[in-house]
Amino acid sequence: MDKIVVLTGAGISAESGLQTFRGSGGLWEGYDVYDVATPDAWARNRNLVLDFYNWRRDEARKAQPNAAHEALPKLEEKYQVSIITQNVDDLHERAGSTDILHLHGELLKARSTLDPSLVYDLGGKNIQPGDKCELGSQLRPHIVWFGEDVPKIYDAMEVAVEADILIVIGTSLNVYPAASLVPAARNARKIYVVDPDMPAMVQGDDGVTCIEKTAVEGVPPLVNQLLKNTS
Repeated sequence: MDKIVVLTGAGISAESGLQTFRGSGGLWEGYDVYDVATPDAWARNRNLVLDFYNWRRDEARKAQPNAAHEALPKLEEKYQVSIITQNVDDLHERAGSTDILHLHGELLKARSTLDPSLVYDLGGKNIQPGDKCELGSQLRPHIVWFGEDVPKIYDAMEVAVEADILIVIGTSLNVYPAASLVPAARNARKIYVVDPDMPAMVQGDDGVTCIEKTAVEGVPPLVNQLLKNTS
């Protein structure tokens, strides 16, 4: 069974109504994202950071998977499928995909500020000042902030090199280390990129099939094509 690796970015979630991280000019309620999404911001004003992520969490809970999210689980009928996502929402999970690696963390989880291995499912709750882990430290969002390492990139690299087919959806491929996953998958027989604004990294690359459409427009037909190819 061939292995398909799917790399998704903000473009697929944007079509479910979620703002891209730097949407609206990179501001949130008048604050630059660097004031709410860095270790320094957490040290300066924890309450503001918690408010920002509580808002993002509420927005993610209201969003629904779109046609692109819903098409991807169908590939599991004929392929081994792994999704590597730069998104922190749970739309892939709710759409039914079963193997998902979140590069930049997960909104619906919290973790200890003392021990990063202590991670907790939030369920329907948000994180409030005074919410603590079992070690007595304030819980923080389970998110990779600007200026922090991306520990999951090593797992993602191992997945990418196994790809027989790579599908890239809704990402500019400008942000590292996530962008390094495409070169890591260069042994794939087929590489498809679905984005209305084709990333510079793949422009003019004869080894890449460019589908210049939104995720909702481009992913379902591509999934149908790939399923027919195995029949």
